Amino acid sequence: MWSIGDTKINSHLLLGTSRYPSPASLQQSILRAEVEIITVSLRRETAAKQQDGQRFWDHVKDLNVRVLPNTAGCYSVQEAVTTAHMARDLFATNWIKLEVIGDDYTLQPDPFGLVKAAQQLVLDGFEVFPYTTDDLIVAQRLIDVGCRVLMPWAAPIGSGLGLTNPRALQLLRHRFPKVPLIVDAGIGRPSHAMAAMELGYDAVLLNTAVAEADDPPAMAAAFAAAVAFGRLGFEAGLMEPRSFAVASTPLLGRAFTPAVAIERPS
Repeated sequence: MWSIGDTKINSHLLLGTSRYPSPASLQQSILRAEVEIITVSLRRETAAKQQDGQRFWDHVKDLNVRVLPNTAGCYSVQEAVTTAHMARDLFATNWIKLEVIGDDYTLQPDPFGLVKAAQQLVLDGFEVFPYTTDDLIVAQRLIDVGCRVLMPWAAPIGSGLGLTNPRALQLLRHRFPKVPLIVDAGIGRPSHAMAAMELGYDAVLLNTAVAEADDPPAMAAAFAAAVAFGRLGFEAGLMEPRSFAVASTPLLGRAFTPAVAIERPS
């Protein structure tokens, strides 16, 4: 179990809700993975009066999961802040996954706009989940302005590259031992998610790797198992790598044959 503020959470997997082949596939994926938090874009939901948005929301709200709205697609501070306020009104939650995109090609966050938007939203009473890179200084600035959780990427959104800079992620975990850390973006395989959890992260958020799988519910279940076992391994105490061999069989009691002198012919 881990916590965000006063909210206790059992599942170490969060799922996005876009790109699924059907609402039924999304529902089954959420159920198979036993997730407790899902992310929803305001653009995905659109307005409650529109038929597609209302149908999507009807499929989600009966699943007994907590909704984490996001500001996906926002490129400026004002746009992100405005979208966050609209999401709070629509979804009735002060949780917001904050995205302020700075680059069209990598969808890398704009660190300056991200910190500024986070500061404003914290003052406005939001629990801000900032989507950021693995940069240590940006992470510290986000914490300084009041963020109580961080969501560093593993790799660019939708790339499936896995942990491209595990040492940077490990450093974040080491420097912020009491801050909930969620790896967000770039996870493509269950083994990637397990590797993140073995670093001591609290959770993994992913979307594309499940939504675009041949069998999304089965893939969701695979990721749920991976994050659970990765966390279990971390808590059990993983073996540190060594640059030398260490015999697993003790020498004590091993059969010993004395050397026999060999006489050489004179």
